Amino acid sequence: MKTFVTTPADIDHKWYLIDAENKVLGRLAADVAHLLRGKGKPIYQPNIDTGDYVVIINAEKIILSGMKENKKNYFTASQYVGNSKEVSYKDLKEKHPERIVQKAIKGMLPHNPLGRKMSKKLFVYSGPDHKHKAQKPETIEI
Repeated sequence: MKTFVTTPADIDHKWYLIDAENKVLGRLAADVAHLLRGKGKPIYQPNIDTGDYVVIINAEKIILSGMKENKKNYFTASQYVGNSKEVSYKDLKEKHPERIVQKAIKGMLPHNPLGRKMSKKLFVYSGPDHKHKAQKPETIEI
């Protein structure tokens, strides 16, 4: 018996459309990260990008469980002393609601060049409109 090795010719990237309205952030992020990595495919290999493209709409209508809406903060730091910044969940949701979903999903992908390549296949929009209609994304319910 021979071992099957996935090659770029074997990979078929599909497009999926997900509506994030009234979805819990962590559960949605876990399912989307699973799609981006391609772990549900029989040709999955951890060192090859076998995942699909994902378009998420209505990111401003995402919800958090528990008291996280009042307590959650996003922390950024640079290499300079005293240049760390902290933004609350509510402030980020008012200004850039799509970044909340992007950060949650990117944190569930590998932290290496392959993970960065996978995160480029994620497209998040705060409203119901998106610019990927030409790719004919398949709507899936999560």
